[in-house]
Amino acid sequence: MAATTHKPARSDLFPFELVRPELERVEVSIREQVRGFDPAVEPYVAYICNTSGKRIRPALSILVGGATGGVNDAHLKIGVILELIHMATLVHDDIMDGANTRRMVPTANAKWGNALSVLLGDALFSHALTLATDFDSIDICRKVGKAAREVCQGEIIQTQRRFDLSLTKPDYFRIIEMKTGALFAAATGLAGNLSGVEPDIEARLYDYGMKLGTAYQIYDDCLDLVGAEDVVGKTLRTDLAKGKLTLPILNLLENSSEAQRTKLNKRILDQEALDLPVLVGIAEYEGAIESAVDTALGLLEESRRDLEPLGATVHSGALAQITWFLAGLLEKCRR
Repeated sequence: MAATTHKPARSDLFPFELVRPELERVEVSIREQVRGFDPAVEPYVAYICNTSGKRIRPALSILVGGATGGVNDAHLKIGVILELIHMATLVHDDIMDGANTRRMVPTANAKWGNALSVLLGDALFSHALTLATDFDSIDICRKVGKAAREVCQGEIIQTQRRFDLSLTKPDYFRIIEMKTGALFAAATGLAGNLSGVEPDIEARLYDYGMKLGTAYQIYDDCLDLVGAEDVVGKTLRTDLAKGKLTLPILNLLENSSEAQRTKLNKRILDQEALDLPVLVGIAEYEGAIESAVDTALGLLEESRRDLEPLGATVHSGALAQITWFLAGLLEKCRR
């Protein structure tokens, strides 16, 4: 029996509520990790860990566990490990982007400067990799390490390619699959692995996570252009200011008039800020956002098909519902 892939009747409900008790245990475990650090370092780590996020990666690992035989402590642990890696990447992202707020509170770099924040991110990375050694399987450790490496490589390549007019859409997708998709895919694939599913099912779960994570990054890239900081809770327009050529911008460069493209190219080559008023004044701007949203929606549709081998259960239904929830957020980006 195929997993539920049609749009649920109440897609407005946040699908993580199904695993709220398990996520509360994850939250406790994340806060407990602070005690693994030197007392002089604890307050800095506590600040990062106590800034509650959406906990998407732990939720995915728990839901996959429920859909593949039942949630156990290993599913929660892998979720904690991947969330710590994610938090480390956010600390480093905020430094590179010069962001001052995240989730309505000051970023680490805004509070303590870049030098200490770099080291704080490194400490979170290393702690997460140490926790991964608690698993008996070297395969789990290897896959966690690979996911962490992919995230770092994606960030390096993205930084290399800022203000780079030769960046193609395949280049863009490679970058976001590494920097965002890798941890989503690790959460879903490793959760299946910990449940003992067959390799082909683990591969399908990995693909589901990769497509979901890639679509989520496209949403984030669109939100950077059209979102409101007081609603989103973080510094926006950083992609434009730092020369990141995201999918909406690549769409715009591809479809704008020759005169507008020349103007945009010059600003990029001169490393001038691509401020929003300039973009909104281009007729093709709205179409560029629309096309990016459509691309993400296509990925979400494909991800639902990857869930079919799981059968129709409450947990597999929630995994499908996540894609519909994200689809609803994407639709709000249309102008």
